[in-house]
Parts: sequence; structure tokens; C-alpha cells
Amino acid sequence: MICAVSVNAGLAQPPAAARPAITGIAYVRFFESDMPAARTFYAQRLGLPETDVDQGLSVFAVNARQKIEIVPLPTPAPPNRLAEVAFLTADVAGMRRYFDAHGVSCEMDHGELKLHDPEGNPIGFVQDHAAVAKTGAVAAPGTTAAAPVQTSRRIIHAGYEVRDRSAEDTFYLGLLGFRPYWFGGMKPDTIDWVSLQVPDGSDWIEYMLDSNTGHESLRQLGVMDHVSLGVNRMTDVTDRLIANGWTAAETRKSQIGKDGKWQLNVYDPDQSRVEFMEFKPVEKPCCSVPTAQPPAADRVP
Repeated sequence: MICAVSVNAGLAQPPAAARPAITGIAYVRFFESDMPAARTFYAQRLGLPETDVDQGLSVFAVNARQKIEIVPLPTPAPPNRLAEVAFLTADVAGMRRYFDAHGVSCEMDHGELKLHDPEGNPIGFVQDHAAVAKTGAVAAPGTTAAAPVQTSRRIIHAGYEVRDRSAEDTFYLGLLGFRPYWFGGMKPDTIDWVSLQVPDGSDWIEYMLDSNTGHESLRQLGVMDHVSLGVNRMTDVTDRLIANGWTAAETRKSQIGKDGKWQLNVYDPDQSRVEFMEFKPVEKPCCSVPTAQPPAADRVP
């Protein structure tokens, strides 16, 4: 069902629909060219319980309401591996009415609202209600069942490539009510990243501002299109990754980012980045002062 607006100037118009609360990130979905290898990465390396496999879709629970999902890479393959970012909302039906009132095309798909932002990024809205996740990771094909250690229990943000900040701001800040959180760059006089918190929670999205020629490698695209998992201590992440059998040098390459927080990056088989990030900064952030409190480990959405 496509949401659309038909305005008749000769008729009195009803009051504009109110925007329902948007409370956090529900899931981040990636395309994968090798599903068994990707399942091993998320279930065994990251220790995320695999809770569902349905028509190629594999779901890994981060907590009761947040997930990372993977789906087979379609043909022809898109250049980016980020398939969708979905948000939690207090009222999916109300969000549909809200978009309808503002002339934004969308569709319902199995109870979820689907649309694209101004740059064509697929986004969705999911009803915000607790869903008890099954416990225990599922071993990937060809592996023995194990009890991997879960590396994180909280998605704190999702990032994607953005070329037109103004258009995205009109959508996320203007229409959806996201709130400025932080911005920064590799150099003090540049802006490479812009963080916007959801209106009614502490999760955020991150514009990865793009000034390249459009000929990025899969790894470069994977750096921009990413999911970030919150942790209390980065040393715990390294210990958990090693306990899960990952002894590569990248498990020890943590660093303090420009936002003053410890970070550690790992990459799935299709080079999509999973960024571990401590909840609280240990240094003063560069470039701008955060305008809201960061997520906390004891506030799982």
C-alpha cells in the first residue's frame, strides 16, 4: 500500500497528523554475498544470538528490541551493502498517517513501514514493544555448536553515506524531529560527521559526509555505512572477541575518536563496519559540544 496525499483546495482540510514518538533504532540490515560466513561473523565472532532465519533473512538479537539482520546480496548487486535502517516508534499506524499528511510516499510490509530518505537510503519504522529474544546463538553451517560471549547488548547508532546534508536535514530534523547531537571532522575546520539523535531517545544516526568521486571500494563504503554497538569498557570487547576465537590484530586496535570515546572497528565478510564504542567520552570532544546525554548501558531501549 503506497502512502500518498491528494489535496483538494475546495474542501476543508483536517488537522495535520501529529508525529508519533520515535524512540530508538530497531535494526540495521546488511546485504551479504556469503551468508554462511556472515552468520559465523555475527553469531560466533560477535556472539549475537541468532533468533530467526526466514527466507534467507538471518536475525541476530542485540537486546529484546534491537537487532542486526543480514540478507543475501541481490542481483544485480548494489554498490552499498547497507540494506536498511529501521527505527522504533510508539505508533506505526500513526507514522503512516503522519507521512501521508506530509505527502511522503511509503508502504506497509508485514506490519512495518517502509520508505526512503531524500538520498534514497531505505529506512523503516517498527512498533516499539518488547519482544523476548530467544537465547543461545545458532552455530553456522559447518561449525560446531559453541557458547560465544555476547560482545554488546546495545545498538547506539547507525551511519550512512550522505552527499546532500541540506536535503537530509530537511527530512530528519525538519520532518521527523531528530535533534542535533554532535558534529566533527578529521581536521578542526572540516565537518565529516554529523550526529542526530532520535526525537524521543538517545540513539542517533550519523551522516558520513561524502566528498569523493563516487568510485569507492567496498571497504570505503563499508566504513561509511556502519552500525555502532555500545560498551562500557573497550578492553572487555577485546577479551570477548578473543574468547570467541578471534585472535586477529584488529581486535586490539582500539583508539579514541574525535568525539572523545574509545572505539574499535571490525568488518564483516562484505566489509560492512561494526564499530564498538564506549558509552561515555574519556576526553573532551573536538569540533562541537555534545548537546545531549549519550546513551547509557542501563537504558536498553
